[in-house]
Amino acid sequence: METFYVTTPIYYVNDVPHIGHAYTTLAADVLARWHKLKGDDVYFLTGTDEHGQKMDQAAAEKGVTPIELADKNSQSFKDLWSRMGIAYDDFIRTTEPRHQAAVAEIYNRIKKSGDVYKGEYEGLYCVRCETYYTELQLENGNCPVHQMPVDKVKESSYFFRTSKYQDRLVKYIEDHPEFIMPESRRNEILSFVKSGLEDLSISRTNFQWGIPVPDDPAHVLYVWVDALTNYISALGFGHENDEKFKRFWPADFHLIGKDILRHHAVIWPCLLMSAGVPLPKTVFAHGWWTNEGRKMGKSLNNFIDPYEVINKFGLEPFRYFLLREVPFGLDGDFSYDALKHRINSDLANDLGNLLSRTAGMAGKYTAGKLTAPAARDSVDQELIKTVERTVKEAELAMAECAFHKALTVIWAMISAANKYIDVTRPFTLAKDPAQKDRLDAVLYNVAELLRIAAILISPFMPDAAGRMWEQIGAPGAPSDPPLSGKIKWGGLPSGTVMTKGAALFPRIE
Repeated sequence: METFYVTTPIYYVNDVPHIGHAYTTLAADVLARWHKLKGDDVYFLTGTDEHGQKMDQAAAEKGVTPIELADKNSQSFKDLWSRMGIAYDDFIRTTEPRHQAAVAEIYNRIKKSGDVYKGEYEGLYCVRCETYYTELQLENGNCPVHQMPVDKVKESSYFFRTSKYQDRLVKYIEDHPEFIMPESRRNEILSFVKSGLEDLSISRTNFQWGIPVPDDPAHVLYVWVDALTNYISALGFGHENDEKFKRFWPADFHLIGKDILRHHAVIWPCLLMSAGVPLPKTVFAHGWWTNEGRKMGKSLNNFIDPYEVINKFGLEPFRYFLLREVPFGLDGDFSYDALKHRINSDLANDLGNLLSRTAGMAGKYTAGKLTAPAARDSVDQELIKTVERTVKEAELAMAECAFHKALTVIWAMISAANKYIDVTRPFTLAKDPAQKDRLDAVLYNVAELLRIAAILISPFMPDAAGRMWEQIGAPGAPSDPPLSGKIKWGGLPSGTVMTKGAALFPRIE
């Protein structure tokens, strides 16, 4: 059995989750569900990042201890994932002992490699993204991510010899084009690394809310050494019982936002090289969402609240919209008008209406009974070819995290089924008893296409896929593995009884 390990970033707990967090986690959930459908042994990790200076400051502002704030806000992420139907396998917190043991192990390994030394650091530091910037990287003197002033910091620090791994990292990226995706991000990182890597400050002394440096507890480890290690700490790295680590590492996909690409595609691989640990297979950096054309930000008070969207429009339309509207990897704009259009056009009209009219005709003309045809017309053959082509294209798209492409080809197949009904005219065939076999064939073919559509959409909209499956009357469940054994044409048993149920997706008026 193939293994598949997918991760989200661990989300910082100084505030509550928003649409950006939901987007990455949904993508990981869909990938995990897809690979479970294929029959793979899947591990899906998410979690929260709970140390660092900005957490210390946020807790002080609220009059609570950092761990009290971490407990509360970490739970808010778990609550949202539950509301969104996110089926993760593990949730790691950086305040857990298992994580701290792994961080100590990483530190000891990089030190043993001769890659840690003590010095003094002076630089321009953004507390919000826990990152140092050069003058050239600033935009009008501000942090390029948050557009807020940076602090000039000077302190004693331990350093990691990132520069030592510059040439090795360049070669690795060039030899493994799949390591950083999409291609535009790979080119960006290659250019950055070739321009020269500076050694990385990996400890702090101006706050204590963090994991102490193992051999010098006056220092706490820099948040990125701490946070990045979560991907292996959750698998038992640093413990005697590390069977999960041996089984699932290296990760197949680290899914991240583009703002933390350098940390994942430069710092993380250099740390792993130093520690003698294999690199993840792919770091995939997606784009950012804007709100009605405006960048989202705390100061603008325009973050999209996932709860608000779900409560108003439903969970599965929200899941569908996020991955259908914009190619994964590019920036996208969240618009309520666009969401309503997707619900009414794609979900209610195209898919919902196809299921409803097919179930209605089957109930009216054959008492719901579906009979597998003995013969096929050319129009039937064309429909079957469309389905077979769709399955192949959807599988290729999912392998590349091209969720929008997978959904586009699935919806093209659904449109083909609607056209097939218009061409074959089962409502006319039903008037002629001599056309009973042809009527049976048409109804079976559309129901079989709907069965395959339910399987393909089940990672995106598991509840809708299940309700489709129930109306079609197919045995088992759409998410039952393995995909290869159930996706072939003709899997719907002859004699299956189709029933009409409630509208799959009501229109938004």
